[in-house]
Amino acid sequence: MRGALFLGWRYLAHHRFKTAVLLSAVTLMIFLPAATRLLVADSALALTARADHTPLLIGAKGSQLELVLNALYFHAERPPEITSQLLEEVRETGLATAIPLNTRFQARGAPIVGTSLDYFSFRGLDLAAGRMMGLLGECVIGANVARSQNVGVGDSLVSSPETVFDLAGVYPLKMNIAGVLEPSGSADDDAVFVDVRTTWVIQGLGHGHQDLEKAGAGNAVLTRNEKAITANASLVQYNEITADNVREFHFHGDTSGFPLSAVIAVPNDAKSSTLLRGRFQNGDIDGQLVLPRTVLGNLLETVFTVQNYVILGLVMLSLATIAVITLVFLLSQQLRHGEFQTLKRMGASRGFVSTLVASELGFVFLGSLLLAAALTWGARNYATEFLLSFMTL
Repeated sequence: MRGALFLGWRYLAHHRFKTAVLLSAVTLMIFLPAATRLLVADSALALTARADHTPLLIGAKGSQLELVLNALYFHAERPPEITSQLLEEVRETGLATAIPLNTRFQARGAPIVGTSLDYFSFRGLDLAAGRMMGLLGECVIGANVARSQNVGVGDSLVSSPETVFDLAGVYPLKMNIAGVLEPSGSADDDAVFVDVRTTWVIQGLGHGHQDLEKAGAGNAVLTRNEKAITANASLVQYNEITADNVREFHFHGDTSGFPLSAVIAVPNDAKSSTLLRGRFQNGDIDGQLVLPRTVLGNLLETVFTVQNYVILGLVMLSLATIAVITLVFLLSQQLRHGEFQTLKRMGASRGFVSTLVASELGFVFLGSLLLAAALTWGARNYATEFLLSFMTL
């Protein structure tokens, strides 16, 4: 028996190319269906975990899926905007804690998330270094942003312009990094967090410039009268908010009409959740209220349906692979007829020859199982994170 196993192993070792082809075919035959089901299941768990932790989401009427992906994963596709008036209306109901989100802008490819300090306690985010943003223009960055951009507390990030030529004259804002968050294994690791008013400054709805009432601003004054001062094009606008010029920043117009991407609503209890949902259904509050878990659940139903068809196709491909492998071994036995006859003349029994052939098949399938297990382990540990990273592109 040992002799047959040894000869089978040496045969495979000698014919390396043939063995490598067989190992690859059988490994893929085992790995692909298992990895497909595993990745879909793990990705579904990761998706629903963040959605389950977000009770209600409020946004403009439109695509519910885009609203959820944007609010939970800061997806690049932006849903229609709402105004901060809707935020105040939700707060005035007293039924839920309302957390604003404004995710329109980016800094070096990382989404800038305008929100409030309530967001960090809601998501359970802790600081690894520094402090929370306290001034207009300060930011707190996720762990992946700090690592990929090689920045930390005391450094700065500059917001990216939305277009190459900004005809509105909105300058990129230099944001000082006040803190770095602990890794959370979520989309928050890849985001730059600022106060929602900072995003309005980036958008050009608020700005800071030299004081026209001071004597040094004479060259920037176009006209001056008792009621108003009109500046000319030489007026110096600040593109960085510091402790020295923060008082010079102001907003033009009613901030209740300023834009937000969405509002996270955290109801006080189950009754408050029902009452708040009823107000949106009755039209007492304009906008749409969605349950992220339900929206993603509908998406995952489609994904699982497609997965079943994919796995069915892979199973059919596996059957075809088994047929090809069987054919290869049968043809191989024909070519090795002389080798087997020599073994019989040397005293080998028919059982010895059968064991030799079976050992070759056994070693191939055993090696394929080990390789497929290693690939599946790698897929479970790394591929899910890679797939979910597309949610923030």
